[in-house]
Amino acid sequence: MLGQMQHHPLLISSIIRYAARHHGAAEVVSKLADGALHRTSYAQVEIRARHLAAALQGLGVQLGHRVATLAMNSFRHLECYYGISGMGAVCHTINPRLALDDIAYIINHAEDGVLFADPFFATIVAGVAPQVGASLRHVVIMASAAEMPALALPAGITLHCYETLLAAATPIATWPDFPETTASSLCYTSGTTGRPKGVLYSHRSTLLHSLAGNAADSLALRAVDRVLPGVPMFHANAWSLPYSAPMAGAALILPGRHLDAPSLVALANAERATMSAGVPTIWLGVLQHLRETGQRLHTLGRIMSGGSAVPRALMQSYEELGIPIIQAWGMTESSPIATMNAATPATLALEAEAALDIRATQGRTVFGMDVRAIREDGSEAPWDAATPGNIQFQGHWVANGYFRQPETQVGDQGWFPTGDVGTFDANGFVRLTDRTKDLIKSGGEWISSIDLENIAVAHPDVAEAAAIAAAHPKWAERPLLIVVPRPGHTLTEASVLAFFADKVPKFSIPDAVVIVEELPHGATGKIQKNVLRDRYAGYLTG
Repeated sequence: MLGQMQHHPLLISSIIRYAARHHGAAEVVSKLADGALHRTSYAQVEIRARHLAAALQGLGVQLGHRVATLAMNSFRHLECYYGISGMGAVCHTINPRLALDDIAYIINHAEDGVLFADPFFATIVAGVAPQVGASLRHVVIMASAAEMPALALPAGITLHCYETLLAAATPIATWPDFPETTASSLCYTSGTTGRPKGVLYSHRSTLLHSLAGNAADSLALRAVDRVLPGVPMFHANAWSLPYSAPMAGAALILPGRHLDAPSLVALANAERATMSAGVPTIWLGVLQHLRETGQRLHTLGRIMSGGSAVPRALMQSYEELGIPIIQAWGMTESSPIATMNAATPATLALEAEAALDIRATQGRTVFGMDVRAIREDGSEAPWDAATPGNIQFQGHWVANGYFRQPETQVGDQGWFPTGDVGTFDANGFVRLTDRTKDLIKSGGEWISSIDLENIAVAHPDVAEAAAIAAAHPKWAERPLLIVVPRPGHTLTEASVLAFFADKVPKFSIPDAVVIVEELPHGATGKIQKNVLRDRYAGYLTG
């Protein structure tokens, strides 16, 4: 027997339709390339997204076709999110920080027929266009006619102006219905080895993920919030904020390409941001800027951070400013939220230091997901906060394999291997101890690079740190620490090594400290440990 309830497919178009009808005046503020602010509303975004859907139909885009974007956080990119997916095509966000060869590979692999690009990425478009002619037929520059760059494209690829294209289109009257399992968007991981791999989301998975993101123990967005995504819209759908904020009717403040610390602080204060999100590297830079200038973040009430482990010292520094950092964990393959750090009755009773220790974990599994740690013998690791295992997950918004790579399929009921290693405590809090490839095994003992990095960045003179395994003639591997000093501070190897005393077992203390001006960061802001391993592999043997 079936229930007697209405059934409506879970479609992304329903989000912007709801926002336009019930929160139509809520602001969408964009910082443009020249620094000027553009203001629109959810009502206008929805209308223009329907114009865009019609324009795409005019370009021959049909259900399931891939449409790429090469863009930062802006009102036009938001319109693409809804116009492309809403008409049944696949919104394929491309990371502009990748190498040209990788971008060309991604476009060819996805078989993108249309590419939307910010005008300041015209050089990238020109660089990849000769390599992607097999599928790409149209390039749309996301600008007005007056802002169009000079761009020569190969024969067979037509250049369009975004605003001209929209103005010429008669908007679709209503958003079409189709199965909720229809593909909605495509993100390629920027892994450290091999070619990028595609994660193909569905309307159902995206909408469920966004609902979970708005739960009370997650982002808990409200109509009175003003959300500033410091995570780019090409990075795992900006952690669902372009969907979750309209669901709640919260204003969106989009920083464009201005992700440097001074710009973020100025924008957050000027636009009264109440919530923001980004990788730890962003918040480290913001903290340094606040310390150097004496400025404050006047309205920001909370920060969500993830992408890599948030250092305990960084969390403590922001708490002293009255701004809690809520740590979340997941991957592109999990849309990305898998865990969120939210209190339980047991953790509320903890003393200050113990409570901070818990808040520095990756948090608890959110509803809609399941996460476990598997030991080498195949059994599940006990929740004792001590026994590590390889982290796996499954759930309503977890990939069952990579796009066009059937050999990677885990199936709908399978457990997806994350490549992370971690523990569970008795309350279900996950603590990642390392990436599998980043663990340091010295003389048979495992050493967590994350633990070493957390201690290092708590040093008053250290801004950023990375711990890697370096070859050793006796112990096979020993930890090597690479650190960046805080601006204006003097740092010595001896002072850093002394800082580890009594904090870890002696065998875990790094053998050496290398002081550098900066660490290499990847396309999503993570430290590139593979680059450091190659660079310093023989540091302890030479």
